[in-house]
Amino acid sequence: MLALALCVRAVAAEEIASRHVTVNVNLATRTSLKVSSRMLQFDVAQPGGVATAALDFTAGARMPAGCDVVLTVEALPTADGAAGKTTPDLSFVGEGPGMLAGSMAGARSTIVGRWQGSGLREGRVIFTLRASAAGTYSLPVRLVLSTP
Repeated sequence: MLALALCVRAVAAEEIASRHVTVNVNLATRTSLKVSSRMLQFDVAQPGGVATAALDFTAGARMPAGCDVVLTVEALPTADGAAGKTTPDLSFVGEGPGMLAGSMAGARSTIVGRWQGSGLREGRVIFTLRASAAGTYSLPVRLVLSTP
C-alpha cells in the first residue's frame, strides 16, 4: 500500500506545469516629515549681530524610481502679521546628504533639500539671522516635503 501511495505522488509531481506571470505594481507616492520645531528662536546679543537657530528633521518618501523629493521651508506670518520683517536677512545651511544652502526672501517657499528616489533621510537646517537691533526674534516656519 505504501509503494502504491509513493507511485501516485511521483506521477502527480511530474504533471505540475509552470507558467511565467507578469505582475505590474504601481506604488502610490507617500511622504512623511517630522520636524523638531515649527518656531525659530533667535537671540541677538548686540545691534548688527547675528544669531542662529536649528531645525532637525526626518523625511521619508516612497515613490517610483527616479522621482525627485523636495524639502522646502517658508516663513509664516507672526502674531502681529509680519512674516517679512526678519526674512530678508535670513540665510540657511543644510547638514546632511542632499541639503542646500541659501537665503530666504519674504514669505515664499525656498528649497532647502533635494533627493532622488525612495528612502529615509535625516538632517538639519541651520538658520542665521542678521538683525539691526539686539533682542529675541521668533519666526514661525513651515517645512514641506513634496514630490514635484
